[in-house]
Amino acid sequence: MNWGHPLLMAGIVAACVAPAQAEDPASPLSFKMKAIDGKEVDLAQYKGKVVLMVNVASKCGLTPQYEGLESLYEKYKDKGVVVLGFPCNQFGGQEPGTDAEIAEFCAKDYGVKFPLFSKVEVNGKNAAPLYKLLTATDTKPKTKGAISWNFEKFVIGKNGAIAARFAPGTEPDAKDLVAAIEAEVTK
Repeated sequence: MNWGHPLLMAGIVAACVAPAQAEDPASPLSFKMKAIDGKEVDLAQYKGKVVLMVNVASKCGLTPQYEGLESLYEKYKDKGVVVLGFPCNQFGGQEPGTDAEIAEFCAKDYGVKFPLFSKVEVNGKNAAPLYKLLTATDTKPKTKGAISWNFEKFVIGKNGAIAARFAPGTEPDAKDLVAAIEAEVTK
């Protein structure tokens, strides 16, 4: 074997300096999702913003949180915060409608203007890849694991990393949730 052959040497050098794994781990903003109107949305467009991702439902005891989520969105959107709603029917069948019905309900009953997406599964083998990543990441105050119910919340920082996770009962104006969002806004 001719160890001095340029192609062989280039391959050896490349193998020695190639990173063992990608430098950027998967980010929640690395996915493409279907919006509630059926159009594909590249979540990468939200990089540089603080994103609050929430699995939502229209017939849940927590459904009134839509009002708080919209208020939060209106209050902070000029500071680079966006709320993304992901309807899900996995908890007590509390999101039975079509995407069109969900969009109409949210606009009419709660004045929702923040982006909504097509209905997804958030747990199990058919969970959307976005939610597989969200639930596999250890964070605070709630740690990794399956989504427990409708209106579980994930704060994604400007850098695209998961910054915090909050239980469904955490109201959109809760001090700890607002503090987590504001901390990411000022980074």
